[in-house]
Amino acid sequence: MSEMLTTEPSAGPRHRPAPVPLPEAPRAGHRLLRFMLRRPGLVLAVLVVLLAVLAALRPSLLTDRDPLRGVPAEILRPPSSQHWFGTDELGRDLYARVVHGAALSLEATLIAVAVAFLAGGGLGLVAGFVGGWVETALMRLVDVLLAVPGLFLSLAVVAALGRGTLNVAFAVGLAGVAGFARVVRAEVLRIRHAPFVEAARLSGARPLSVLVRHVLPNAAGPAVVLAVLDLGTAVLAVSSLGFLGYGAPPPAPEWGTLIADGRNYLAGAWWMSTLAGLSVAVIVLATHRISRALDGEWGGER
Repeated sequence: MSEMLTTEPSAGPRHRPAPVPLPEAPRAGHRLLRFMLRRPGLVLAVLVVLLAVLAALRPSLLTDRDPLRGVPAEILRPPSSQHWFGTDELGRDLYARVVHGAALSLEATLIAVAVAFLAGGGLGLVAGFVGGWVETALMRLVDVLLAVPGLFLSLAVVAALGRGTLNVAFAVGLAGVAGFARVVRAEVLRIRHAPFVEAARLSGARPLSVLVRHVLPNAAGPAVVLAVLDLGTAVLAVSSLGFLGYGAPPPAPEWGTLIADGRNYLAGAWWMSTLAGLSVAVIVLATHRISRALDGEWGGER
């Protein structure tokens, strides 16, 4: 009996379904536009800070008026198209004085934040990483600084050093050292026993190398957020000391001095103090909004 080979009839060529095209990644311009539409407050805050920085670096781009030149015929003029912020008791343009005052006020603010960031961050880094009696001694010093209100400490320091922009900046920076020290120490204590830090130690890395390469980069995020937040606080502190007469001597157009000069004219020339004070308030709110965004990016939403 012969074997019969049976073959199945050919089903014909199989047609595979066409691949579904994947959606294209949004372009950079679309991503930027979507980001701006979702966070209009953050975009506005960044623009405000950029304008303040531009006023500090190149005030001539925002106004061509001399902040020290007074016109007797234009004394105490209200805000108008010619003088956006009005004029003061000597006929000087207040908008030009606010713009040119950004250089002095922001310079003092940046120096103050740098002093607080470096000194406080260094104390917290050493205290958290070394531990033992070194941590105890350093943190007791921080507790002493925290026991004194920041404005009172700044007043005591600037009264001892004398008036001037640099002295005000150093006094405000010293008052902010304790906050940076506590934040950095807490982050270092959290990171010090992390698995990657322990692995670096077990592999034979030196303590200084572990500190610089592993601990410091991972502890810097919250300190940077605090630095941005402290910019607004430092602007207020510098302006407060300028208001009390410890800042740059007249006729320097410092923001605190501008607010103080207008307090005797509030009844008839409200714009002298009000508009300068609103400018400071807007910058403080803008820095706070940016610090919240950075906190959500690096510190997690709370």
